[in-house]
Amino acid sequence: MNMVRSLLSIDWDYFIPLKRDWLNSYVENKRSIEAIWYKRYIKSVLKGEDLEKSVDTTSVLNDFWVKIKEHFDFIRNIKVFVSESHMLSYYIAKANKCEEVYSFDTHADLGYAGMSSVNFELNCANWLGKLLNEGKIKRAHIIYSPHTFERPEDFKDFNKLFSIQYYRDIDVLPEGIYTVAIHICRSGAWTPPWLDNKFEKFIKNLNLPYKVIKLYKRDWNSKKLSLSDQIFYLNFV
Repeated sequence: MNMVRSLLSIDWDYFIPLKRDWLNSYVENKRSIEAIWYKRYIKSVLKGEDLEKSVDTTSVLNDFWVKIKEHFDFIRNIKVFVSESHMLSYYIAKANKCEEVYSFDTHADLGYAGMSSVNFELNCANWLGKLLNEGKIKRAHIIYSPHTFERPEDFKDFNKLFSIQYYRDIDVLPEGIYTVAIHICRSGAWTPPWLDNKFEKFIKNLNLPYKVIKLYKRDWNSKKLSLSDQIFYLNFV
């Protein structure tokens, strides 16, 4: 068994196809992760699309935990954390003295302004880059979602300096990855509220105790939107 201490970090958006025009930087607070979806929903309805029907989880979700357990060996009494933001992985990796991170995500989260990104304050878009730059971990393994818009060459500055491997299929990962902690984040600005029940089921299907840290409860009811509600959300920035 490979005894290198690893963090398994999973972003819920790994399972949800996103639209290219949703790519942006968002503040992950309760107001934004709810309002942004009402805005997207109303705009889609005006274009003749019902997002609640067209945006769903992909088949990758179906046997995910089965495949994970084929490649990752969980230590006894492994710590499992659930949060809103992927940024929490930075603290989990440090606290558990992880040498490697395996990140399942639509985004690399290395930082999106080249190496200067790691000089920004810690956020959901640069946590992995900061871990590498600060020498807190030795290697990063990014398992991209099948529907990502990113490419490894988008991060050439990071790739030259750090040990980063990119994958597009869980099956190519080695077996026996020594896993000391698991983090599952929802990333609500990129994952719709009407799939929150599936997110909760996904967590429970792991069949391990977990600790929830700062996960917002979203109130979603698209059928009760008044005209004033629609105007408010359409003007939401």
